[in-house]
Amino acid sequence: VPGATLMLIAITEEKQVQYEVRQAAAIQLKNICRECWAERMSYLGHPLPSIDGATNPDGTPQQSPLLSDEDKHAVKPKLIECLLTEPDKSIRDLMAETLHCIAIHDFPDKWPELLPVLLQAVSQSADPSQALRVHNALLAMRKVCKRYEYKSREQRGPLNEIVTHSFPLLLPLAQRLSGPTEHSLEAAMMLKQILKIFWSSTQFYLPNGNNADGSACASSSSPALANPNAMEPWFEVLKAVLVKPLPEANTGLEPKDQPTTKEERNAWPWWKVKKWAAQIMTRLFSRYGIHPNYAEDEVKEFAKYFSTNVAPSFLGPICETLNLRPSGQFCTDRVVHLCLSFVDLAVELAPTYKLLKPHMDFLLYKVCFPAMCLTEEDIDEFENDPHEFVHKQNSPLADFYDPRMSAITLVTSAVKYRGQDTMQPLLGFLTEILQRYNATEEASRNHIEKDCALLMFGSLSEVLLGKKKYASELEGLMVSSVFPDFNSPVGFLRCRACWMVQRFSETPWTDDGTHLRNLIQLVLQRLSDPALPCQIEASKALRFLIEVEGAHVTLLPVLPQILNEYFRIMNEIGNDEVVAALQVIIDTFGEHIEPHAIALVTQLSSAFKNYVDAGEDDDDAAMAAAQCLECINTVLKGTCEHPELYKGMEGHLVPLVLQILGNDGEYLEYVEFALDTLTFLTYFPLQISPQLWEAFPLLYVAFENWAFDYMILMAPPLNNFITKDPRHFLTASVETPEGAVKYIDMIFSIVSKTVNEDRSTESEQRKALSLYMSVLHNCTGQVDNYVPIINDIALAKLGQQVNAENPSTRHVIFQVLGSALYYNPELQLGELEKRGVTQQVFTQWIKEIDSMEGWLSQKMTVLGLLSTLRLPASSLPQHVGSMIPNIITAAVKLAGKMKEDTEKGQKDDDADIEPEAGDDDEWEGFDENEDVTNPNDEAYMSALNKLTAGGDVSQFLLGDGWDDDFDDLDDDFHSPIDSVEELHFVNDVLKEAYQREPEVYQQVQAALPADTVASCQQLFAAVDAQRSQAGASTPAS
Repeated sequence: VPGATLMLIAITEEKQVQYEVRQAAAIQLKNICRECWAERMSYLGHPLPSIDGATNPDGTPQQSPLLSDEDKHAVKPKLIECLLTEPDKSIRDLMAETLHCIAIHDFPDKWPELLPVLLQAVSQSADPSQALRVHNALLAMRKVCKRYEYKSREQRGPLNEIVTHSFPLLLPLAQRLSGPTEHSLEAAMMLKQILKIFWSSTQFYLPNGNNADGSACASSSSPALANPNAMEPWFEVLKAVLVKPLPEANTGLEPKDQPTTKEERNAWPWWKVKKWAAQIMTRLFSRYGIHPNYAEDEVKEFAKYFSTNVAPSFLGPICETLNLRPSGQFCTDRVVHLCLSFVDLAVELAPTYKLLKPHMDFLLYKVCFPAMCLTEEDIDEFENDPHEFVHKQNSPLADFYDPRMSAITLVTSAVKYRGQDTMQPLLGFLTEILQRYNATEEASRNHIEKDCALLMFGSLSEVLLGKKKYASELEGLMVSSVFPDFNSPVGFLRCRACWMVQRFSETPWTDDGTHLRNLIQLVLQRLSDPALPCQIEASKALRFLIEVEGAHVTLLPVLPQILNEYFRIMNEIGNDEVVAALQVIIDTFGEHIEPHAIALVTQLSSAFKNYVDAGEDDDDAAMAAAQCLECINTVLKGTCEHPELYKGMEGHLVPLVLQILGNDGEYLEYVEFALDTLTFLTYFPLQISPQLWEAFPLLYVAFENWAFDYMILMAPPLNNFITKDPRHFLTASVETPEGAVKYIDMIFSIVSKTVNEDRSTESEQRKALSLYMSVLHNCTGQVDNYVPIINDIALAKLGQQVNAENPSTRHVIFQVLGSALYYNPELQLGELEKRGVTQQVFTQWIKEIDSMEGWLSQKMTVLGLLSTLRLPASSLPQHVGSMIPNIITAAVKLAGKMKEDTEKGQKDDDADIEPEAGDDDEWEGFDENEDVTNPNDEAYMSALNKLTAGGDVSQFLLGDGWDDDFDDLDDDFHSPIDSVEELHFVNDVLKEAYQREPEVYQQVQAALPADTVASCQQLFAAVDAQRSQAGASTPAS
């Protein structure tokens, strides 16, 4: 409705209107601007339907109507003014998000006045009456900056422009707000926004002070932040923030009125400011301070300056902050976590470690140890809300916010990298705690302290087990300090004992096996512990124990009971690690699982349904559901040699697969596992049931509508369907709104769409083309009318790929063309002739042979090229007839190479590979004058530098060459040609051709190189010998 947006702004900014109405208007305004400002596009560049899911009369998704240019021009200035004057946080945040939605499309080109207006508001910061406008302008600026936070260098022009024009204003304001006389909440809120702007502008790439077009900015105040002089004032601001005292409210000191509850303190603006200061410094340290030599050239000077000067100068403020809790003062978990992360980095850098070294006792025993201890809140949750306790203990996000995790990381780094200074004192400290606990009367024991000591020991398991001098002591530790806790009246100590087993399952036992048997029995008892967290940790512990030599003897007799306990726990709580442990048990006892296979699948299917029904908000249940499907696939893998068992499982699995593939992608997160299940069910049984065939059209519908990206995982089951029952595949169809669609037409639609869509990767296109081979290999003589379509698609793709550096796709195309020649050489040659490409295709094909490494490309080349010789020479196209000697030479050479590779591969399989000997038992870490060197860190920094130089984010996240994982079809493609021996084929085709047309092939033989003739004779002799041997080994009837 024209003018609706202005009306909504008017309602939102009118303070006399009821608050709920104002808030509703702000929400509606945000939704309209997000939906109707510009055509909504997917990340692949396709228009998105309207958010409400409305459809047109013909059923197609309805597009949202767009706002008029008049409305847009009127809205933007009113929105800014409304935002600048809004005091309520909820409505203010909605306004800021609306501004962000518009800025995505219009800033800077269509909204050049946005930044000047915001900077004008910020420039009034000296006037106390303008504090609200200043803060809200900073909030808006942060929203705009955040848009470019992760952009590559080429796309960061607008952000560089913002930095160039705003930082000369923001720096003086930040210096004033962080000063010793500023204590107001308004100052903290403004300072927080400035630091968030700084974070968005610098955390991934340091702006160089250039203009948006890359030219140098003429302004002398342009903050080229890669210049140490430009950054130093900002570092002083961050230090001032970190050291600012935040006294308790009862002291009456500034800043006053600090809240008293933990939740309110965490949200208090002054603690938020400290959090952002610590976060910025930790990020800059990890990005530039640890490996200055690996920084990109333009920031190398800054990186060296940071590691030598800045990082050491921050250790004082960081350690002062970490001393707050030991001295009885408050500090938020997030700030402690970030400061510990900073110190962890400082351990790796020689200049900072030298300063830290005298204070390591303080950091390890006064900071890290208390941070790792269970709190009263933890114990209360363990006893009264065990589900929440388990959720927190297993949360993957804990690494990013929990000081316990950062303390563990710091302790581990200190021992691993600076062990000569820390290892012995730390072990002595922990041993003393355990000895004191054992020597103390039960009623007076400090259970929390012991739990933390065991946690520290367990966190160091990799180091302790890796050194003989420590590993030999671990048996005593386990027997004296862990075994007794399995029967402790203290629940969290029983839980810790089970956790310790996971960490030290590889402990070298020196007795007759009694300790291991006792340990297994103790863990089995804890599976039925009254405390749920103990059950969870015990179930996880078993996955490690079963891999220990000698454990099978104890576990196998009670395997049914173990399985029952796991399913009971799984019914109690969705935990992916419990299901993962069950998966290891199934995998380990594979040959003993068959009697339980159907019951396992029944239970796992039921658990999956329960977890899915828990709702999408339960992340733990969703992860456990996915693990159930993976566990099902492990059962299928373990019983694949007895596919008759699959029949009893299908009743549970087929409905599950159909549920996931149907329902318009509602279960998208489980599709990968369902496709794996479908691959098992369609590959191993001799026949495919009618119920399973129902999945075939669902695959097509899913691909067409929402599962395009799953082509690589869809191809194997589709290939299995075609291979197992080609007759049904060719005759079956399904009714759609457009009429009946045959299954074979579905396959051709999938291949065509994949090969022709820009969004598909090369590996997806190769996998799709393999479906053409499935059809040609399995439907001999029945798909002649589809051969022209195959040529249209394959030859068009070959034209695009002819000069591609990576030959993988070309090789797959030649596999398809070879399959077509093998299917019907006369028909295929006719298709090539019709298009006038016969000579080009054969010339390129023979040229490619030397670079073909995969057996499938080699085999289809041999079969395809030689299939032309099954035709009379007189009927061959002229270009092919003249190339017969070249075809024979190439095919015989390639067949010989395949024979040699096969024989060589068998020899390699028989060879024993001696493991490399190595022993770092004496190594105690790096000297204080050495930086820690870590190949993984160096590789990470190298990849990161490529990205900041303009690389692709997906390439950074997935790794270079991630698309090459599926380059080779050899591993999972199967068809009737598997039984065709290429040497026999060469032998038979050449002999038949010679017998059919002796005069022609005598001339051909005369034109062959001498080595080719010799190879042919060797090949004929080898095949005759193989057939004679096979005949001799066949018993007479």
